[in-house]
Amino acid sequence: MRITDAPALALLLVVPVACSTSRGTAAATATAAARPTGVELPPGEVAVLVLNARGTQDYECRPPKDGAGPNTWVFVRPEAELFDAGGQKVGTHGAGPTWESSVDGSKVVGAVKARADAPEPDAIPWLLLSSTETSPAGTFSGIRSILRTDTHGGTPPAGACERAGEQLKVPYTAVYSFSRSKP
Repeated sequence: MRITDAPALALLLVVPVACSTSRGTAAATATAAARPTGVELPPGEVAVLVLNARGTQDYECRPPKDGAGPNTWVFVRPEAELFDAGGQKVGTHGAGPTWESSVDGSKVVGAVKARADAPEPDAIPWLLLSSTETSPAGTFSGIRSILRTDTHGGTPPAGACERAGEQLKVPYTAVYSFSRSKP
């Protein structure tokens, strides 16, 4: 199915919901009370699509570039599935970073514009990303910004890692809000 007109796109629009975790709505309320600043949608943009992500943040154990010191975990890519408010899988999130619709194949690629520490100590940061590439038609066409909030998990263990080349997949959840220019 190809989504190219506004009525069809409206079927994909969802409202923000708490991530599908055991933390439930109490955590969503607590997170809202402790929202980091500096990662808001830019003025003149409005969220048109909000999706829950569930997957892993992938790391590799690497020696320091200068050869001095212990090996450390280095972020490689995210690997996540995207879900609408009804819990239906509607896409994937991967390296680039890229978000791809499983409904119409459209994509958006982003670049980090701003970041803020997450309210939870072991959660990956909240991010504001600017789109660098979008599909000409479909769910992700015309997306200008991506906001990552309500993160849980995803950070590697503190300290050095043992074996260079070792891979680590750390589970995480997040909410991604996709925005367009206000009409």
